[in-house]
Amino acid sequence: MFKGNFAINLDFFKMKSPPLIGVDISSSSVKMVELSLVDKENHTYRIERYAIESMPADAMLDGAIENMEAVSECLRRGWKRMGTRQKNVVLALPATDVITKKIVVPDGQREDDLVFQVENEASQYIPFPLDEVDLDFQVTRPVPDNPEEVEVLIAASRKEKVEDRVAAALAAGLKTVIMDVEPYAAHAAFELTLSQLPGGGKDQVMALVDIGATIMKINVLLNGESLYTRDQPFGGNQLTQEIHNQFNLSLEDSETAKRGGSLPENYKADVLQPFCETLAIEVMRAIQFFYTSTQYTEVNYIFIAGGCAVIPGLDAIITSRTQVSTLVVNPFSTMELSSRIIPRQLNMDAPSLLIACGLALRSFDPS
Repeated sequence: MFKGNFAINLDFFKMKSPPLIGVDISSSSVKMVELSLVDKENHTYRIERYAIESMPADAMLDGAIENMEAVSECLRRGWKRMGTRQKNVVLALPATDVITKKIVVPDGQREDDLVFQVENEASQYIPFPLDEVDLDFQVTRPVPDNPEEVEVLIAASRKEKVEDRVAAALAAGLKTVIMDVEPYAAHAAFELTLSQLPGGGKDQVMALVDIGATIMKINVLLNGESLYTRDQPFGGNQLTQEIHNQFNLSLEDSETAKRGGSLPENYKADVLQPFCETLAIEVMRAIQFFYTSTQYTEVNYIFIAGGCAVIPGLDAIITSRTQVSTLVVNPFSTMELSSRIIPRQLNMDAPSLLIACGLALRSFDPS
């Protein structure tokens, strides 16, 4: 197992001692979530605290930290706003920074033998020296129809990608205990929402669409397995840009006005509605790409996440355009709320907290 140079135990998958704060560092903000386990037998959680802290536009670029000081300061402010004493955090890397591969190995191997096999396999497909990567693996499940073999998921990333995030957290006074991968974290939180579907969503093809500031990430799932992923260059920044163009505001003021709702009466008809229609077309395109790239011809549900997901009526517009029932993700819908949480505000923020929630769930992962 290859580790970074930091004096921490850093793993992509392995469980550490709770409690942990889930921290999602995105292109426009830092999101933090702290959960507690109320009922272990029934998997009942409570959201204790959360925070969303905006970042300067130049702090991140294509998922990489460009301004370490700005990101660290944002982390520090977010942690202070939460009012927690916990300093152990779970971070995640974007999928573009992580190479993943599933391999099949004989079941019951000794740990040393499994490590050797993983390292040998990794050396064949990672396009740079293994001493330049952080590498980890997890046994995921027995191979269907062959109980003598198991699937193993390998994850590897360049050390500097991992170390930059760890360093930013460290400068904010936080200790990184686990490094996860963003799509896996989003998937873990998304699983909490499936109880609202008939039969818990079993045998239903579901598209999870996370609309970020610059990228729309699509993950199509069936019974917990990812069938298809795609990133499209479209996000909330397009709406900010349109506000800037239409109302002659600076980009910073446009973003503030977008979040605060302080825009002229013609905003909805002239700017917001066309943006929503364009977004719905982008979702429809992503679904069409899924159909042409796989043997599947139907999606049963679309779930939208990210800051744009709470735009009033967006789910209905996507449903109309795609002819697929569209729902807004709320990973906290079945959770208890601490007295610190304002329910109405959480409902507005919940779709943006999907990854941070999934990361916070690592506190209770027995693997």
